[in-house]
Amino acid sequence: MSQTNKHFTENDRIFYADGYKLAQNAIQNGFSNQSLFLAIESLYSAIDEVNDSLLELARRQNIPIDCQKGCHWCCHQAVYANSYELHYLSEQLKSNFTEEEFSTVVQLAEKKNLVTSKLSTEEILRYKSPCSLLKDGSCSIYAARPMACRIYLSTRLDTCLEFFNHPENEDSFPALIDFPLRAGRMMNEGFRAALKEIGIETAEFRLEEGLNIVLKNSQPNF
Repeated sequence: MSQTNKHFTENDRIFYADGYKLAQNAIQNGFSNQSLFLAIESLYSAIDEVNDSLLELARRQNIPIDCQKGCHWCCHQAVYANSYELHYLSEQLKSNFTEEEFSTVVQLAEKKNLVTSKLSTEEILRYKSPCSLLKDGSCSIYAARPMACRIYLSTRLDTCLEFFNHPENEDSFPALIDFPLRAGRMMNEGFRAALKEIGIETAEFRLEEGLNIVLKNSQPNF
């Protein structure tokens, strides 16, 4: 495993190594969809534990964390997911959704992708539209949500509302906690690196773009 960027902190290297080892476990256990999915679940569980520790520390220090169920402002902005995350997500949707629910997600993803696929990177970052998986103000597949959704923790709801209501304001950004952002990114970097070593190339997609690809190409038999 090579990861020598001098700008990485010690914590960066630790989380990178964690992600790398999880993917390696899947490989060593006879690489298959099942072993990959188990590794992804372990990846998500690890970052969730980091978040739980941060939330507990914040509570003890009276630091507000405004993210909670029903607060869905971040679910209207650009979300990116890796191809292996999308593969896992599609299997969870096929296993847990009814035919009608599955069909709705396919249609919503396709509709949103028709818009965002024509936008520039800058325009996408400012574009606000509900996630294809958002239902009644909550994520309909929360347990299987991508890493990008898990590491998004805001300390000020007003900054999220400002970012949502005034995307044209270039100085407006949610007050996010940096630590989980870096931890999640480094874990994904390590995970991808291990897969690449055995010839598995991964790619990153806008969530609606990736869903549009994997769901339309893998319709379940209800």
